Amino acid sequence: MRPVAARNTMRERFREQVREDIKAAALEQLTTGGAQSISIKAIAKQLGVSGTALYRYFANRDDLLTALVVDAYGDLSRALKREFEDRKAPLAPEARVRGLARAYRAWALSEPHRYELLFKPPLPGYDAHSEPLAAAARSLMEVLLATLHGIDDAEAPIKKPVPATGDEVLAARSAGTEEFHLAVSVWARLHGIVSLELGGGFTAMHLDADALFERELRVLTERLH
Repeated sequence: MRPVAARNTMRERFREQVREDIKAAALEQLTTGGAQSISIKAIAKQLGVSGTALYRYFANRDDLLTALVVDAYGDLSRALKREFEDRKAPLAPEARVRGLARAYRAWALSEPHRYELLFKPPLPGYDAHSEPLAAAARSLMEVLLATLHGIDDAEAPIKKPVPATGDEVLAARSAGTEEFHLAVSVWARLHGIVSLELGGGFTAMHLDADALFERELRVLTERLH
């Protein structure tokens, strides 16, 4: 007879796999029809189970959406961190910001529907300020703060950003540090130009999105001097 610990581990693996299958189906719906098209009933039919069975894994559609948003924050944060992994030479402050900005835009353009989930309530009445979402947003701010850490010390470029923690993000916000305000400013500018591009604003005006983004990067890095 299989030990209890082994049986529990198998159940946990099965539960996690089912959750991943549900999220994958929800992402397909998100891509084709937006957040409003996500349907527990349709997902259950696609997976060949009852809708009641799916509620054992996600309490409701909002719970499922929250999982998708948290995953999106995590994937974006990891994409930004990868920009600084395995660097063999130190990066100057301006190079760090340019690398982060380009990685941010690349992820948003490759995952437009998931990016949109991060910055506005996907459905009327959805609590976009719940603690799981706030914690996920802090994880992204951690990367921004880490990238900007010591940014005014051009004589001492670092190989990769110094890690920040969620507590440090909260402390920086409370203290109103210059790095925190700079991180918010960088995030706001990146989000603004990326959102305009994703929304088709540049295309409608026959503007070169690549050229505009690079110009914005120059303006942004000029603030570092």
